[in-house]
Amino acid sequence: MRRLLEVCVEDIGGIEAAIEGGADRLELCAALAVGGLTPPASLIAAAAQAPIPVHLLARPRDGNFSYTAAEAALVAADIRAAAEAGLAGVVIGACSTDYRLDAAMLAGWVEVARGTGHPLSLTLHRAFDLCSDPLAALETAIGLGFDRILTSGCAPKAIDGRETLAALVRAAGDRLTILAGSGIDATTLPAILETGVREVHASCRSPLESGDAQEIAFGFQAGPRLATDRAKVCALGKLLQAQASA
Repeated sequence: MRRLLEVCVEDIGGIEAAIEGGADRLELCAALAVGGLTPPASLIAAAAQAPIPVHLLARPRDGNFSYTAAEAALVAADIRAAAEAGLAGVVIGACSTDYRLDAAMLAGWVEVARGTGHPLSLTLHRAFDLCSDPLAALETAIGLGFDRILTSGCAPKAIDGRETLAALVRAAGDRLTILAGSGIDATTLPAILETGVREVHASCRSPLESGDAQEIAFGFQAGPRLATDRAKVCALGKLLQAQASA
């Protein structure tokens, strides 16, 4: 069984490194340090030229996933922008304040995505991991028409959410794909694959430099800059396929 590697990227260098390293799909973001935000239009246009599928993260701000109507409208606009750019999909998510999926808001976004005239693959992002009843949330996502759920098994790192990941894979069956993510690298991948997941999500980043003291003092960077590492992408992809054929 072939397995798929999705790499999240936040800049043009990351796009290039992930493609050269053999990624199967890109999640296009900005601000990965806060879990990812919607990227700028210029980066969307550049990513649209990639030879592999690109999914746009539509997240208007950091923090929680309980959005106002104005913020929801921004996400809807981002979904339309992804379709207009010719991207393959979008990554969205919303929760109510009591940590259940906001089914009404999600349904509105799904309707936008299905009405663009350009087929968009739909991924429910890790807002799912805050849900107190993940199996119920899974059924909600399936009912809404999502193609996959990006999840760490409701733990900060996927390696600690393996039991939940396995339960989600069993419950989803062929109705929806479970995309495991958060902290996945060559050391954690074998154990993650034991849950039965067929797709994994990783940043594959390494420190690019130690950090310039003056730039840090001015607040232009918080510390060493992390960048997508072509070698890490390649190594993870090879390990993924080796585990699949074992």
